[in-house]
Amino acid sequence: MTTRERIQSTIRAEPGIHFNELGRRLDLANGQIQYHIRRLERADEVDEETYAGRTHYYDRDFDPELRRGVAVLRRETARDILSYLLDNGPSRPAEIAKRLGIARSTFEYHLSRLCDCELVTKRHGVGSAVTVTVVDHETAQELLETVEPTFPERMTDRFTRLFDDVMYGRSGDTDDR
Repeated sequence: MTTRERIQSTIRAEPGIHFNELGRRLDLANGQIQYHIRRLERADEVDEETYAGRTHYYDRDFDPELRRGVAVLRRETARDILSYLLDNGPSRPAEIAKRLGIARSTFEYHLSRLCDCELVTKRHGVGSAVTVTVVDHETAQELLETVEPTFPERMTDRFTRLFDDVMYGRSGDTDDR
């Protein structure tokens, strides 16, 4: 299998994989990846999209409507939030953060990205109470099955959680905005 075929095969098998992960996974230099990615893009085989500061790659046939969701769900904490909501139904932000053992700031960071790609929504109830709910259960479940965070992605999320624990304590902010 040629280098280009290896890159294309990896992108097809792991939609939303980012540039650095391609290099790690395939043990290729950045220049090699850039060269072959450009050739694949010119041949209309691969699409490149940047989201939240990272460049992600998709097979041309991968549904454009689902791309941001895949990019977001490469983060373990975002997956945990979505999984929690699928298992427990609409919930209040403070409850989710507490159950997942993450600071509210970390929760809100990932929640904003989940809302941005329309996987979840915030609903304002009586007074200032907010409830977070899944928009489309079937799509959410499909995306969770499509992508699994890589080891480096999981370690990044776990480092963030550890940092939050040290800096802010596990409970974080407890209001229900």
